[in-house]
Amino acid sequence: MEVEIKKCVEMLKQDKIILYPTDTVWGIGCDATNEEAIARIFRIKQRHESKSMLILLDKSDRLPLYVEKIPLIAWDLISHAYRPTTFIYPTAKNLPKQLIHPDGTIAIRIVNDPFCKKLISALGKPIISTSANLSGEETPRTYGEISGEMIRKVDHVVPEKFSTSFDFQPSRLIRFIDDYNFVIIRE
Repeated sequence: MEVEIKKCVEMLKQDKIILYPTDTVWGIGCDATNEEAIARIFRIKQRHESKSMLILLDKSDRLPLYVEKIPLIAWDLISHAYRPTTFIYPTAKNLPKQLIHPDGTIAIRIVNDPFCKKLISALGKPIISTSANLSGEETPRTYGEISGEMIRKVDHVVPEKFSTSFDFQPSRLIRFIDDYNFVIIRE
């Protein structure tokens, strides 16, 4: 795994796009602080830039680097999440405008997948995670469902053997309203 992590980090530092396993479905990703690479993902997916994408972090300690004000309830929800959960935080910071929703929010998931955790830790930055399909098409649940066209559009495909997910569904999605309230957008 270490050799593959090193290869991915080198590619991400060179503005490249990777196809990689996450704790949910396979994702297309790049360095979440690299505007050029992010723009390329929007083009690959044929996704309008008004639709923001989520970022992955390896640990919750890094949240204050990318969120101005973390709701108080967030810490409890993160620590008690029993399955992959993406949280939508108010007041994003230190991220390119393309990632931040027009209302100032950012979607972030703390990963448990061993490959993702090690990749993000080695890169030292968050990575983009968006499903490996064209915008509007059905999300592929397994590597075998990813189209050949999508595989050809990325710069590197992580070998399937590094996938440890068995859930193969998008994460739960929760939006914070204020310090103590939230709404579940996708169960």
